[in-house]
Amino acid sequence: MISWDDFTKIDIRTGTVIAAEEFAGLKNPAIKLEIDFGVLGILKSSAQLTKLYQPADLVGKQIAAVVNFPPKQIKNFFSECLVLGVYGEDGAVTLLSVDKPVENGAKIG
Repeated sequence: MISWDDFTKIDIRTGTVIAAEEFAGLKNPAIKLEIDFGVLGILKSSAQLTKLYQPADLVGKQIAAVVNFPPKQIKNFFSECLVLGVYGEDGAVTLLSVDKPVENGAKIG
């Protein structure tokens, strides 16, 4: 169990995917994303979404991500946020997204 104080340390925000491309050469296929978080700027992420999404499908999609983890290096790429999704039984990830347009960078709680 975590405390409420622990939960409030996690900064989850909405953002819009502005660019997406295959991340070649990885053991587990992934897609590189550039995500606009409004006042927080544009952050990059690598996400294992290839079972359900093509890069072109993701551009313009509003998603949820944790924006206050330290960058994680994956090969020559630095992932700056953690895109959130739901794991299916086959390991496919369905992105968490909003059902109505919201401001980029809006805090989720």
